[in-house]
Amino acid sequence: MAEILVLVEHDSGTVKKVTLEMLTKARDLGEPSAVFVGTGLAAAKDKLAAFGAQKVYVAEGEEYGQYLTEPTVEVLAKVVADSSPAAILTAATPFAKDVATRLAARLGTGVLADIVDLASGFVATQSVFGGSMTVKATVSKGTPVLTVKPNSFPPTEASAAAAEVAVSVSLSDAAKRAKVVERVATAKGGRPSVEEASIVVSGGRGMANGENFAIIEALADTLGAAVGASRAAVDAGWYPQQNQVGQTGKMVSPQLYIAAGISGAIQHRAGMQTSKTIVAINKDPEAPIFAIADFGVVGDLFKVVPQATDEIKKRKG
Repeated sequence: MAEILVLVEHDSGTVKKVTLEMLTKARDLGEPSAVFVGTGLAAAKDKLAAFGAQKVYVAEGEEYGQYLTEPTVEVLAKVVADSSPAAILTAATPFAKDVATRLAARLGTGVLADIVDLASGFVATQSVFGGSMTVKATVSKGTPVLTVKPNSFPPTEASAAAAEVAVSVSLSDAAKRAKVVERVATAKGGRPSVEEASIVVSGGRGMANGENFAIIEALADTLGAAVGASRAAVDAGWYPQQNQVGQTGKMVSPQLYIAAGISGAIQHRAGMQTSKTIVAINKDPEAPIFAIADFGVVGDLFKVVPQATDEIKKRKG
């Protein structure tokens, strides 16, 4: 079977769920091999093996975290040259999309972004034009470079060897031109990240102030969900920017997306309308969000959201 490379998304060896999703899909189309760049392989290897990585190409070292995306591009280019894969999969995250476009330019091949499904022959289903259209496309020249939206495929385990293959790359001067001078860690709570959560509960302008996001957080905690916010809520200082969902924020595709007090401007819809099920809560029956919602509640969110939270708690027993 043809080898398919999957760039590992990880945080110091903690493998992110989107990597497991890509490995799962790669098993349907060929023989998946993971490409690990950075530090923490020991923590990551068992997880990669559990989800089907036949090989793990390894470029491990602190230096890869000292610069921006070019070192990862050079590692991937070396692996592609040595292994001649059928395709390269990366996550549709800001970092990995930058890697993917630079890699495609270097290889002289095509790149497809924001894939939500992938079929035989690497026929990709994409969300395009700000999420307003869904199309099917293929790369017509060279090895396809494909960026996959998180939560597009359910991850399933299938043990494999995950044989290590060392990758030796002498980073070019060009790869070292942009250096990381400082990292500021964002405090993490007990909730999942917006990008990887299977359920996201978001609040918008209708929340009126930041304190009212407590009712969004209460519903999210009841569901084991992440908390999102519209651009209007973030710009008003009501919720942190890293939780922003939309074209200029995080692009999410969870199993369930609940939008409370969000009118549904195109900028916001672009970041969430590939969600599997969308529930909208808004007092305006003409709000654009209802046009894409699977279920809509016309009502006061300050009554509806707490009632929903209480009912879910009762049913959970």
